[in-house]
Amino acid sequence: MAYLDPSAGAAREGGQAAAQADMGALTSAAAAGANPTKTEFDKVVADLATARATINGLLAKLRAAGLIAP
Repeated sequence: MAYLDPSAGAAREGGQAAAQADMGALTSAAAAGANPTKTEFDKVVADLATARATINGLLAKLRAAGLIAP
């Protein structure tokens, strides 16, 4: 039983990946009127790009650690 053999468990242990920075505060807010302005829309797009980069960074670290398939 591998879980009773400390050396077998140590062979499977990996190191920790580099820390992933927390996503910053959102820059967008609810639209003031019925339709968002270009500035409001651009803030949503920027927030989405930041979220995408954060998620992709986390996925890359999970792949590098062997926790999910490449």
